[in-house]
Amino acid sequence: MALRFTNTLSRRMEPFRPLREGQVSIYCCGVTVYDLCHLGHARSYINWDVLRRYLIWRGYTVTFVQNFTDIDDKILNRAADEGSSMDAVSERNIAAFHADMEALGILRPDRMPRATRCLDAIRALISELEAKGAAYSADGDVYFAVMKHAGYGKLSGRELGEQQTNAEGRVADAEEARKQHPFDFALWKGAKPGEPSFPSPWGAGRPGWHIECSAMVREELGDTIDIHLGGADLVFPHHENEIAQSEAASGQELARLWLHNGMVNVGGEKMSKSLGNFTTIRALLESGLSAMTLRLFVLQAHYRKPLDFTTEALEAASSGWKGLNAALNLGTRHRNALGWPDTMPLPNGAVVEGSIESLDQGTSTETTPLLGLRQRFIESMDDDLNSSGALAVLFELARSLRGLANRLDRGDDAGITPSESAVLRSRWLLLRELAAVLGLRAEATPQDEASNSSDDTTAIEAAIAARQAAKQARNYAEADRIRSELTAQGIELIDKPGGVTEWRHS
Repeated sequence: MALRFTNTLSRRMEPFRPLREGQVSIYCCGVTVYDLCHLGHARSYINWDVLRRYLIWRGYTVTFVQNFTDIDDKILNRAADEGSSMDAVSERNIAAFHADMEALGILRPDRMPRATRCLDAIRALISELEAKGAAYSADGDVYFAVMKHAGYGKLSGRELGEQQTNAEGRVADAEEARKQHPFDFALWKGAKPGEPSFPSPWGAGRPGWHIECSAMVREELGDTIDIHLGGADLVFPHHENEIAQSEAASGQELARLWLHNGMVNVGGEKMSKSLGNFTTIRALLESGLSAMTLRLFVLQAHYRKPLDFTTEALEAASSGWKGLNAALNLGTRHRNALGWPDTMPLPNGAVVEGSIESLDQGTSTETTPLLGLRQRFIESMDDDLNSSGALAVLFELARSLRGLANRLDRGDDAGITPSESAVLRSRWLLLRELAAVLGLRAEATPQDEASNSSDDTTAIEAAIAARQAAKQARNYAEADRIRSELTAQGIELIDKPGGVTEWRHS
């Protein structure tokens, strides 16, 4: 079965065929940086991180671009409430975004353009639309004329005629009165008193939300891209308007494939601040929830389906992750007991370790079942990113490893033959590889932390003893080197009378 996705534009499952063989260009709508990221953002960006990882694992060269909207009414309102500036609010929340995404194991995009740093491209695109008669200016504002784009409504399925009828009878405000059609939308907004503004041929002002993404897609990736991503709440009006203005300017298709993730509910209700069920990623992680538990929770549901956030569902995900984590930790925690050769840890954010040497070296009896599991994983992911089916493969791989991990934790390493150990290592390496494709990485347990703390103390005290020996031998260069090395590790040495050296974390 070939890799295929459900295209929002065509409303059907389609085989994936990139514009250039072996290369994939992706644009993901990013956050408006006025506040911390919430659970809905976690759901969206975890799903698209898995899409990116999977494409890389399958051998594609992926260029992943995700923007920041750093000028918006919400940002300006937050700055006014705080008595700060648009830039201060934006910078603070951009830093928080990076911290939250890194905590969840989400790979940083290749490029992250900002609206305020793309103003030349935005103004140029608006000018093109105006020159083609697809946009018009009115009292310092510039609007896109939806009636000039024959395909308007093709993504959302909305008919302009029906929208016109539904709009009849509305009381028009000053902005509505300036429009040629009720659903024309702003490309450039004239400056309001006290707000930040930027120069333009139409007067001082700032760009509309939709034109920002069109300009950034074009500047970073070109007129047509392979995949455009976002939440289902962006289908209309944001992505519909993006398509209209981009395609009116270029005469070409904006994106071959449109993917949208489902929304997050909390206890069966839509998540919103007004209902008091709004949850930030930061608050969830600070409450003690494991980052990988949250990631597993998100991946248990198909990306297009609604996701219901409940205490019971989180507890189930936590239990599932505990077993999976035990299996993933097996090769590092119990490598010596199993007689396994040293395996380099996967760097944080690694997509794939590479070839699994045990599969290449093993007998057909050992490798056939594992290759079958690997193929099941691929078939699930090829089927519109069926992450729940892929997770089922991980849990099947983890089953025997988890039992072995529990035995070894109890100190019982009897009865494991070298051949059995080799088979288990092949299983562990495959689990490790496929987990990395889903962005699931082993987390330290309290047992690991206690062990690491003990190991760290022993190593520090050994280094201090070596430094004291170097000083007694008048090898002061070596003593200074050891001190510098410890300082670089965050260890401060305190020399006291009588040749005693105490230490503390600096």
